[in-house]
Amino acid sequence: MNKSLQMVYEYHETTKHAQHKYARSLGYMDWSTQPDPFRVYNGAKTIKLPLAIQNSTPPYHLLDAELPSAPVLKESISQLLQFSMGLAAYKESGGSSWAVRCNASSGNLHPTETYLVLPPLMQEQVGKSSIYHYRPKDHALEELASFETSFWKKLPEGSFIVGLSSISWREVWKYGERAFRYTQLDAGHAWQAFVVSAKMLGWKVNRLDSVSDADISTLLGLTQKTRFFEDENPDMLFVISPQDVNPKLSINALVGSVPLKFEGIANKLSPSMQKWDIIPAIEEATSDAQIPQPTTLRSETTRTPSRESKDVVLNRRSVHVMQKDMSTITKEQFHNMLSSILDSQDAKENSSHLAIFVHQVEGYQSGLYILVRNYRDRDDLEKEMDAKFRWSHTEFEHLYLLQTRDLCATSKAISCSQDIASDGAFSLGMLCNFTDQLQKYGAHRYKELYWECGAIGQQLYLEATSMGLSGTGIGCFLDDDMHRLLGLKNNRYQVLYHFTVGRGYVDSRIMTRPAYD
Repeated sequence: MNKSLQMVYEYHETTKHAQHKYARSLGYMDWSTQPDPFRVYNGAKTIKLPLAIQNSTPPYHLLDAELPSAPVLKESISQLLQFSMGLAAYKESGGSSWAVRCNASSGNLHPTETYLVLPPLMQEQVGKSSIYHYRPKDHALEELASFETSFWKKLPEGSFIVGLSSISWREVWKYGERAFRYTQLDAGHAWQAFVVSAKMLGWKVNRLDSVSDADISTLLGLTQKTRFFEDENPDMLFVISPQDVNPKLSINALVGSVPLKFEGIANKLSPSMQKWDIIPAIEEATSDAQIPQPTTLRSETTRTPSRESKDVVLNRRSVHVMQKDMSTITKEQFHNMLSSILDSQDAKENSSHLAIFVHQVEGYQSGLYILVRNYRDRDDLEKEMDAKFRWSHTEFEHLYLLQTRDLCATSKAISCSQDIASDGAFSLGMLCNFTDQLQKYGAHRYKELYWECGAIGQQLYLEATSMGLSGTGIGCFLDDDMHRLLGLKNNRYQVLYHFTVGRGYVDSRIMTRPAYD
């Protein structure tokens, strides 16, 4: 086994939570080093974007239809960013205020940063391509570099590039060694946030899966270490386009055109940082080149009529308390939520299956179910899991009943004794094809598995919101307790993320005000 894969296995085992031993963290909030949630490039030219709140958007349930493509203008780019990575609102309570964003984040810490690489579109670009950083607090772009390139001739007209990166310190500050997991989940949340926002404009999000982390770093200016105090690491690169784009597209011509020096110095987020040696070690181990994955067919999703898509996005919230007596959902709602996450959003190989605790779903017995999202794993899962499981077919294709019993107390205990896992309509664990994927594709696949889970979570947030329900990601769970419940005796399959859906309690003491004046 190579050193990178060995590090992945060691990290994953080391950062598991157990009933009597949680993954290492500081154990308290060091408020003196709390990171700034907003990255700013001091000295860079700032371009204010027009707010899109008044823009009409398609009904949420029609987003999977073939919608006409919007022209690529300053206004459409502004809408794409506002309804993906922008602020949704400010919350106020007890003299404190905090921002809520459209993309979900563990602990509302938001490690993910957004960059744009644009052809000569906007008046400010004066005939050159430019690289920008998105500043969500002010809904503005910061121009970091401008250059000439012939790269855009390879793409359909109306295409541009979005890059995502992560500042893991924002998560490490609170969660310690387990933070790398949450950082990658948040990258997946952001990925899906872009997918949904792009659909409102009739655009497609194409992740380039054969681009190296080194090339992404060069393109976004992250290799220029003297401009940064905290490390910022590359995540993924998208082509936003009216058409599908080859995920193996080479960006060599684009990277070769990028200037050696960018404008702007990144703001210092904290006066100092805790040192966790395992974090840079896992970041280095998973920085190998991304490897293309086989594609699969995408299934159609049927949704019930809903409000405007922007309203769904802006009203997405993570809830902390479920209304246990009001969380029953219909069979149709349950099926629609499952339909929306049957396939990975970039049409890649599905590696995550859903082990579902059903508590209050009309037409379903309480118990343990599994949604098999890649039928390749169907027989293998049955072989690896508890031999006593029934594997009975349900009305929903690829959803199997494993066991009927009340699992409220069990799901709560596994989710670090959190009531939200037991008081909703259902909760679930995302069970990934783990060892086989890592052995086949390499250490970088570890991040990609979390990205897939994060994308599923973001979609479930939005589906629940569109139905007047609530959803919440659960990053704190007892890893091997869940594996034992499923009867798993090795690490061929591992649970990477938990989620719950029900009706959230709204605290009237917390006030809401608009995100932007």
